[in-house]
Amino acid sequence: MKEIILGRENPLTIGSVGLGCMGMVSEYPPIPEKKDMIRFAREAAECGETFFDTAEVYGPYTGEEILGEALHEIRNHVVIATKFGFRIQNGKSVGLDSRPETIRKAVEGSLRRLKTDHIDLLYQHRADPKVPVEEVAGTVAELVKEGKVLHWGMSEVSVSTIRKAHQILPLTAVQNEYSVWYRAAEEKYFPVLEELGVGLVCFCPLGRGYLTGALRPDTKFDSNDVRARMPRFSDQKVMEENMKVVEFVQKHAKEKGCTPAQFALAWIMAQKPWIVPIPGTTKIDRLKENLEAGSITITEEELQKMNQELGKIKITGARYNAQQESLVEKE
Repeated sequence: MKEIILGRENPLTIGSVGLGCMGMVSEYPPIPEKKDMIRFAREAAECGETFFDTAEVYGPYTGEEILGEALHEIRNHVVIATKFGFRIQNGKSVGLDSRPETIRKAVEGSLRRLKTDHIDLLYQHRADPKVPVEEVAGTVAELVKEGKVLHWGMSEVSVSTIRKAHQILPLTAVQNEYSVWYRAAEEKYFPVLEELGVGLVCFCPLGRGYLTGALRPDTKFDSNDVRARMPRFSDQKVMEENMKVVEFVQKHAKEKGCTPAQFALAWIMAQKPWIVPIPGTTKIDRLKENLEAGSITITEEELQKMNQELGKIKITGARYNAQQESLVEKE
């Protein structure tokens, strides 16, 4: 698989398509059995997956335990990213918390659950407005000196927060949502990431399944499915209006001789050489399909025409509800 370098000052080399692991333990019911996900993660590595993205809050804790059990024997052949930033009580996330003592406690727990002595890439999951970003970066810098963390990043934070953090400890990557149907990062984040030499790791690159064509406007979601609480999925009219972007993906996938999922991933990777998508799946056939997207070529001329076409498609509906949005880009 093609390799990508994230970060300029503290570079990290990873495969061009990672694996988002949230869906292994939450958000999209029915939730698979833990033993099945341990087996899946092992098989994913055997198929060539080298970049696994999880978080302390996934489960909570279960996501890290799965990767620890599955990958500890081949630890030096994979890159593992995890995240801190939430206060967890009685098995639930109860708010933001990036105090230095909480970061250290989270990292020690992550190391234990992942069965490793280092975290390849540690993210602040969400900015905590009660803790200055300089203090957060300083704490992670100490963990880097101790060898417990090799690279660090941030997720869903503001541009000003990125700049402040990078001055204290150079960021290797920022993780945000980016896809054919959510392109806000292009104007908001691309310039600063290019300027500072920071990579972009994209979650939900397949629009939580929407861009694959597997979902229809009349799709009904389980009440525990995260999509049931998101405006873009909970309103049938909005789903119908956004089908134009699905048709765009299907059209170009056919032209490229690939699946819609593969085209959606290839389109992301064609934008910049420092972008890596992390589609989530719990099925080996889907994982193989996603990995093969790294071999699809989109020329600059093709990309320009595609983006012009895509720019004429109006996307409706918010990606998050009010509660979810309240955790994004906190200052």
